[in-house]
Amino acid sequence: MAESVRKACEIWGIPSTDILGPITEAISSHIGVSPSGIPRGAAGGNVPLSEEYFQRIEAVEFTIKQDDGNLPKNLRKADIVLVGVSRTGKTPLSIYLAQKGYKVANVPIVNGVDLPRTLFEVDPEKVFALTINQHVLQAIRRARAKTLGFSDESRSNYAEMDHVREELEYAGKVFAQNPAWPVIGKFR
Repeated sequence: MAESVRKACEIWGIPSTDILGPITEAISSHIGVSPSGIPRGAAGGNVPLSEEYFQRIEAVEFTIKQDDGNLPKNLRKADIVLVGVSRTGKTPLSIYLAQKGYKVANVPIVNGVDLPRTLFEVDPEKVFALTINQHVLQAIRRARAKTLGFSDESRSNYAEMDHVREELEYAGKVFAQNPAWPVIGKFR
């Protein structure tokens, strides 16, 4: 393809520089595999794309769209619904499970904010509650606030221990009211 582009540019008198060729060659040399130039799944390609592959792609797309409580009307379409307070690992776990082919939605629990009604219409066998040790959560939130560039004064109460405790207690009450939801904890 690079050669075709080079020839076309030459014919039309357009200056061109192959910026990807040297990078591709370096990677090919390093891993010891030559690029075939044939897109995967194309006629003559060596690995056809399977139905399983497309199901995984669909699961990842679904999961990204449902992240952080987005589109609560779709919760019933999820294979798995994760609930928990901020920074309990809902999004990374969702993406991991999506790569395995599961359609995952995640819903944040925020003290004082009603959970979507549709969450309680989901088969409770599909809902998993995530929790975490308060000290671990505070450390994660402090690090997150720092990476976002918040000073100690401007990060409000997001990482303050009293706030962290209150959120975890509120989440615990929600979990207790829904005993069919398995509670998975991260305590280290």
